Amino acid sequence: MSVIEARTSDIAELGQQLRVDAVRASARAGSGHPTSSMSAADLMAGLLTGHLHYDFDHPHLPGNDRLVFSKGHASPLLYAMLHAAGAIDEERLLTYRRLGSELEGHPTPRLPWVDVATGSLGQGLPIGVGMALGARLSGSPARVWVLCGDGEIAEGSMWEAFAAAADFGLGNLCAIVDVNRLGQTGPTRYEWDTAAYAAQIGGFGWHTVEIDGHDPVAIDKAYAEAARQDVPTAILAKTRKGKGVAAAEDREGLHGKPLAESEKAVVELGGVRESLVRVSPPRSREPRRTQPSQPMAYPSFSVGSSAATRDGFGAAIEALGEANPDVVVVDGEVADSTRTAAFKKAFPNRFFECYIAEQQMIAAAVGLQSQGWIPYASTFAAFLTRAHDFLRMAAIGGADLRVVGSHAGVSIGADGPSQMGLEDLAMFRALWRSVVLYPCDANQAAHLTATMADLPGISYLRTTRAATPVIYRGDELFPVGGSRTLVGSAHDRAVIVAAGITVSESLGAAERLADEGIPVRVIDAYSIKPLDAATIRQAAADTGRVLTVEDHWPVGGLGDAVLDAVAGQVPDVRFHKLAVRGMPGSAGPAEQMAAAGIDSAAIVRATQRLVA
Repeated sequence: MSVIEARTSDIAELGQQLRVDAVRASARAGSGHPTSSMSAADLMAGLLTGHLHYDFDHPHLPGNDRLVFSKGHASPLLYAMLHAAGAIDEERLLTYRRLGSELEGHPTPRLPWVDVATGSLGQGLPIGVGMALGARLSGSPARVWVLCGDGEIAEGSMWEAFAAAADFGLGNLCAIVDVNRLGQTGPTRYEWDTAAYAAQIGGFGWHTVEIDGHDPVAIDKAYAEAARQDVPTAILAKTRKGKGVAAAEDREGLHGKPLAESEKAVVELGGVRESLVRVSPPRSREPRRTQPSQPMAYPSFSVGSSAATRDGFGAAIEALGEANPDVVVVDGEVADSTRTAAFKKAFPNRFFECYIAEQQMIAAAVGLQSQGWIPYASTFAAFLTRAHDFLRMAAIGGADLRVVGSHAGVSIGADGPSQMGLEDLAMFRALWRSVVLYPCDANQAAHLTATMADLPGISYLRTTRAATPVIYRGDELFPVGGSRTLVGSAHDRAVIVAAGITVSESLGAAERLADEGIPVRVIDAYSIKPLDAATIRQAAADTGRVLTVEDHWPVGGLGDAVLDAVAGQVPDVRFHKLAVRGMPGSAGPAEQMAAAGIDSAAIVRATQRLVA
């Protein structure tokens, strides 16, 4: 078995080996994207033989370079690289796309050499921005290499990344654009016009290099040139899809298909090779530089006062930043409104302004967490919908994110529906391995903010703009999956389940109902996912009547969570859901709550009907 050294003469040979293995893996699977892999094979061969600094036996070393396949459909090429580096054997390579194999159709961190899930195009480069930020913040010499397809350059998220990387001055980031001219259904926008890409990307402040993506000398020089820059570099490589096989090279209609005559193609490519690559070691094996955590000094708001839950979050994230130096914040240019401005002032080096680019904001958080940081991403709840696909992919990749959505619901008032998060609970509840928290007062918000730091998966904290009564002491604890029964007796005729801003409205309604001789139980379901199903089921069994109240559309929020817990579990229960059912306009907060039918007066009326 030969060993490939870091010489340009070896790039072409390794490129052929990578093509052969991509063709073989796809043929064995009966599916895959070999032609997309073949176009970039020489580019990845050049990276692997001399410019990627990586210890495959210790993939989580902070000093390792990072390689992200933004064009995740070219996964056969990535797996061929792992085979060439000795990380996986041939038997494992040929399990590609089979049931139970970690070599999935698109890369995920089920493989230890994959940091983030990719495959939804336009995401790898924005995530790479977060990785590069994390490496720089850690003091790591690691570089971040992102393989991009020319087709995904059409995605707006790519341009958010080009702008952000230049603004942050990420000289440790390199985008390798495989300009193979062909997309899934035909030519890409600029085909082989690398100058058009260079003009646009260069206009954002990137260093650009145009090369023949099959020229080993040009590839080697381009990587060396990128490493000398103090700004991000885009290598624009003209390549040919299906390179090396005459029946496939630069041919339309072959995207996402194994080659028809794969054995013949392997022969045409020079046959199966078994060479190993001697990959350069990481430039540093030092652990990530950070300070030890300290006990957090929780902020405290006086019971009986009024404060917005966004204020509780803002005070808590600043205190958490003081206690835990791994905590970072990414913002969507709304720090004053979300209350992360205090964190920015206290810890400017750990605050990353992504401006009004919510996809880049979430992507930066994904990249940062992959480097060991604890990111909190914060913007208006309504604007998080723009980044839903990034959240979906983050869940697929098992990322640990803390997301905070402020200005939720109609209670924000006169700004109108464009600013009202009314679908966010449904969106986050639907994510795999997610936690959804909705505090009703500032002290509860502060404690849940701190709790999120240690939660796996994607956790979401919903905060409100309006001030609400402080009903909990500053030293009270709120476990995930818990609830609080605020009013209750053995004679209750109904249970009102609320969260967030509707908790105080429900307490006011309970007082009025008690005056009318209708005792009710009030549960603060601050943990919407996971829900305290046992407490709610018991209350439903005790009273036989359940009313939910939420500042959210009726689909997918608190009401549906409670209904899921009760339906089929507690017999003979009458259930009614109060939620926002009409499109709001502009009005004051109290007017909005009344018009939506979720204020205390509406709760009284609904309860009266429910117990009649």
